[in-house]
Parts: sequence; C-alpha cells; structure tokens
Amino acid sequence: MSYRLLTALPVFNEVSHLNEVLNEVQRYCDDILVVDDGSSDGTSELLDQIEGIQVIHHSENQGYGAGLRSAFDFAVHHGYDVLVTIDCDGQHAPRLIPEMAAAVFPEDDLPWDIVSGSRYLEVFDANSLPPEERRAINMTITKQLNDCFGLNLTDSFCGFKAYRVESLPKFEVTELGYAMPLQFWIQAIGHDLRIREFPVPLIYLEEERSFGGSLDDSEQRMSYYQQILKREMESQNVPCGTGRPTN
Repeated sequence: MSYRLLTALPVFNEVSHLNEVLNEVQRYCDDILVVDDGSSDGTSELLDQIEGIQVIHHSENQGYGAGLRSAFDFAVHHGYDVLVTIDCDGQHAPRLIPEMAAAVFPEDDLPWDIVSGSRYLEVFDANSLPPEERRAINMTITKQLNDCFGLNLTDSFCGFKAYRVESLPKFEVTELGYAMPLQFWIQAIGHDLRIREFPVPLIYLEEERSFGGSLDDSEQRMSYYQQILKREMESQNVPCGTGRPTN
C-alpha cells in the first residue's frame, strides 16, 4: 500500500555524527525531521545549514523522551501514516528504514501499531558486544514486561522503531528522560496495541552515554526504572498479570 513516511531523529550534542548519519538516512527516506533537544556543541547551528530536512529546536535540553514526544506530535499534525524513529549516534542502520516502515502495513495481516527494533532477535555478522550493565538492565526489564503482560519482547529499550501514526495520539508522554520507553510500553499495553519486533544489528560504539546525574549508576537507574513502571501501571490501571500475547 502507499503511505506517507516520516523518519525522525532526536538529537542532543551529536555534531560528530550528524552529517554522516543524516547523509545515510536521506538515502532511504525523503521526509526527515530532526528534533534538536537544546544542543550546545554546534549541532543546532549545523542543522540550520543542512538542506532537505525539517528541524524542531528545543530551547533547552529536556530529555530523550521529550524529543520523541515532539516527533510524535509532528507526525500526527502533519498527516503522516508511519513514523520511524532512529538515533543519531551511529548505532542504528538507516538502510532498514524502508523495511521497518513497510512492516507496519503487511499485505496479509492487520496493521501493526508498533514495530519495535530488537538487537537480540537475530544475530548479525557485524554485531558488537553491549556494555554488560546495560544489557543486564535491558534483560531484567524485558523479562519483567514479558512475565507481567504476556509479551514476547527481546529488547525493551531499542530506539529504532516504526509506529502507525494513527495510534500515536493514544500516548501521553510525561516521562521526558531515558525511562520514557517504560511509560510507552505500559501505555501500549493499556491501549491493547498490536506490537511486533523487527531484527536490527547490535552496534555499540566506544562512546558512553550519560543518563544524567545519579542515573549513571546502574543500581540507581534500575531503581528509578522500577519506580516508573510502578507509577505507570497504577496510573494506567494495568496491573501485573494483565496477559495479552502480541505477535
């Protein structure tokens, strides 16, 4: 089927990756949105010089979830059918954008609301090893979501996703940091959305991402994630044990 596709990249201080990643994304998608979340390293100025892209500038840094929220709103308000989100740190493969977008509307099945990239669904030759503590947290949270809600996820934190834009107004994104995916999953379950995973390469560069202050400590980060899960489950009235198989 024919559909309007938008690819959005939330960025914060990515001047070293920006040109390379955007050049690659432009090979696979015509409509591109970059959400600059208050960058201070020259990213903002560079974005204003690049032709053929749309840009939203946040006046100050709000967090990863805020970048995604702006992308959601833009896709809805401009009438797109599919939104693909991809990080700008060089750790996702833009060549998969068309395949992931097409997976939202399969020819022989109902549309999927969320096609979520998974770095652990399939082994690629170019796979690298993730930082041990990040992998441990991902595995723990993913198992918790699966056990509570009858899901079959293998990767609950991958930012490379395709969304059916018609489903995006169902989400109320208030968690603006890196815990936003947890709020997202609970709300997706609460709205009984159709979810499937899509295999993507596991690429970790040497750079270390800061999660902000005390959250750089893995134990503190896990504790915070558990607080977000508990809060969102109570808010959405989606208790653990709400079984709902996906794909």
